[in-house]
Amino acid sequence: MKGLIIALQFLTRLPMPRVQLEGDDFARSMRWFPAAGLVIGALVAGAAMLGLRIDSWTAALCALLVWVGVTGGLHLDGLSDLADARGAGHKDKARFLAVMADPHVGSFGVVAIVLQLIAKLVLLHGLAETGHLLGLILIPFAARIGPLLWTLWLPPLHAGLGAQFRQGVAPRHVIIWGLLLTASALFYPAMMAAPLLILLWVLWLKRHVGGISGDCHGAGIELIETGLLAALLI
Repeated sequence: MKGLIIALQFLTRLPMPRVQLEGDDFARSMRWFPAAGLVIGALVAGAAMLGLRIDSWTAALCALLVWVGVTGGLHLDGLSDLADARGAGHKDKARFLAVMADPHVGSFGVVAIVLQLIAKLVLLHGLAETGHLLGLILIPFAARIGPLLWTLWLPPLHAGLGAQFRQGVAPRHVIIWGLLLTASALFYPAMMAAPLLILLWVLWLKRHVGGISGDCHGAGIELIETGLLAALLI
């Protein structure tokens, strides 16, 4: 339970009780990322259902506002940093890493955030129109299985936040959450798109980045959430 609290403290802006971190507690909290995703998904789905009492666009807007608000835009920041780094340093790894570490947001990052928010808003509206809002509970859950796999499969780009998680995850954790994802697909088959999307992100990172970092985790979560929204709608 301590790991879940730490994961929620890191991934959300929800009020949580204080816990004393010891040793590898922070690294081990990654095991609970998918569970934190279920909490996020439940809040997003609830906001959408409340908004649907007015109309489908209000449902989409309420869901998006809660999605961004509860996560504090954490993963959007990662998407923005990665977009800026790819745009400014795609041929120079030193330049790439320098831009990714820069806290300022450039034009590529702004465009990436805007497009991501528009994509989510439109897809959320489509789900509100078709009545598949309960499936929103599973999307943040499925997307947050990705970091466990990426941490195991890819070398850290630098000794940053992403590297700290490497010692806290084992293959058995991926298997457990993978089995739960498979079970969820009995109700929403679109969730089986998650393993494919997670694998595609691994391949893209190996080819274009060469490793994983906190920003790459955040960007991957955002893109997989959008991909799963599309899969659920289709």
